[in-house]
Amino acid sequence: MDHFLYKNGTLHAEDVALTDIAASVGTPFYVYSAATLTRHYHLFTEALSPLPHMVCFAIKSLSNVAVLKLLGDLGAGMDVVSGGEYRRARAAGVPGDRIVFSGVGKTREEMRLALTGGIRQFNVESEPELRALSEVATSLGLSAPITIRVNPDVDAKTHAKIATGKSENKFGIPIARAREVYAEAARLPGIEVIGVDVHIGSQLTELAPFEQAYLKVADLTRQLRADGHNIRRLDLGGGLGIPYTRSNEAPPLPMDYGALIKRTVGDLGCEIEIEPGRLISGNAGLLVASVIYVKNGEGRDFLILDAAMNDLVRPSMYDAHHDIVPVIEPAPAVEAAVYDVVGPVCETGDTFAKGRPVAPLGEGDLVAFRSAGAYGAVMASEYNTRPLVPEVLVGGDHFAVIRQRPTFDEILNRDTIPSWL
Repeated sequence: MDHFLYKNGTLHAEDVALTDIAASVGTPFYVYSAATLTRHYHLFTEALSPLPHMVCFAIKSLSNVAVLKLLGDLGAGMDVVSGGEYRRARAAGVPGDRIVFSGVGKTREEMRLALTGGIRQFNVESEPELRALSEVATSLGLSAPITIRVNPDVDAKTHAKIATGKSENKFGIPIARAREVYAEAARLPGIEVIGVDVHIGSQLTELAPFEQAYLKVADLTRQLRADGHNIRRLDLGGGLGIPYTRSNEAPPLPMDYGALIKRTVGDLGCEIEIEPGRLISGNAGLLVASVIYVKNGEGRDFLILDAAMNDLVRPSMYDAHHDIVPVIEPAPAVEAAVYDVVGPVCETGDTFAKGRPVAPLGEGDLVAFRSAGAYGAVMASEYNTRPLVPEVLVGGDHFAVIRQRPTFDEILNRDTIPSWL
């Protein structure tokens, strides 16, 4: 469920007409619903109760500091994968003891940043990283709380570019080697072993892969405890998918996911962490664009928008589907036209949809890309020297710009010409 509905013939974000936002900030722009973000966060906290737990929002899905503050004020933890994301979480007021640091390539500088600024845990992904963290923590006279990310070799049955739990993926330590790596961690100075971490991929639309992975984690936890490790926290990752089309069969609900967690690892007495991103933020955001031209081609018509692949790269990168709807509600009897929906960037890959039925549109009409809150603005670029898209947050009947569109002067002034040119 989201809070983007037609009211009086115009698509609204909560109680704000998208036409009003477009008139204020121009197009294209991203818009997020605070009510939807709040609701989706609470779905996970309710699903895991009464187990001791923390829901850590995956910042990589939507990293605007205003959104992080909204979720942090609700009690969310944060899952970060870089020093920059760590700084964003802290700037949003999230304390260090609610920040989990994931990622395969943590640098020593990032380790020092988190250790001195406060950290809930590091999710360690390799033996070289483990040894580096030991050196950094020891040099600071501190102890680094860790889980070790194990790779369970489970097929998540998702897009190959977002699968993370197969043996050929770069993530984690093979689960067969976990006990020897935990033994090394226990010997290293400056390291405190507290738990186990697993994450098998993103946009999962069935629960079976989670169950396979979590049963393996449960067995490993019992083995590690028998080896003398005080395993008291299980980080089960994220990855639960969302419906990107209104017609597709819906992915599992958070309540079903929570029941699976309770069934597979709930008897271990561990605190449970999960790191959802997409399911919290995905359907909480839209990308709104204007039609520049309607072009009649050879055997097809093109809807050319002012949004492009640099603003929303998912269709180009993943062949991802986003529902595209007119902001002004079409009359019930209007027959859809069929378009290739494209952007103005000089790449054939700048295509959002091919042969997509949409209500007939003309120059200046507004369209909205649904389910664009996750991996939308965060993956945007200034390719073709196109300014980054502004972000807007709606709460009830008011809205605020939470990231301004940069001016061309601001973009150009970041470049410098050497004195010898």
